[in-house]
Amino acid sequence: MSRSDGLGESAFRAILPEDIEWKPFPAFPSSVRLAVLVGEPSKPGPYVIRVKVPFGVKLMPHKHPEDRVYTVMSGVFYIGLGTEFDGDAVKAYPPGSVLVLPGDTFHFHWAKSGEYVTQVTAIGPLGLEYRDAEDDPRNSTR
Repeated sequence: MSRSDGLGESAFRAILPEDIEWKPFPAFPSSVRLAVLVGEPSKPGPYVIRVKVPFGVKLMPHKHPEDRVYTVMSGVFYIGLGTEFDGDAVKAYPPGSVLVLPGDTFHFHWAKSGEYVTQVTAIGPLGLEYRDAEDDPRNSTR
């Protein structure tokens, strides 16, 4: 019997924390890391990624075309909505929190109190568009 869930997974597998492969992602500041856990984010279909942001890093206002579900894995996730970064407008979400972010919603993140890790579940392809082109690391040399 064939499956059409889009995951491309045909057998049980587990991913242990020590086996997660963290890599830079061109659309994020150079110190931020991303790990692909399930699926292929650049292609249509479901995917699961994790994002690790070190203390003090800000991800300036941006949006994604896809709807996203964020789960806070560790640290405190600070997120605000809008097209302008406003440190007073971020809200803190502790580990275990789940956030639903509709596609095309401008938002920003800040690792205000320390490193955080979020898990993102969505249907690809993953997209990321910054409000201001000068905030996009892909537009500068690293």
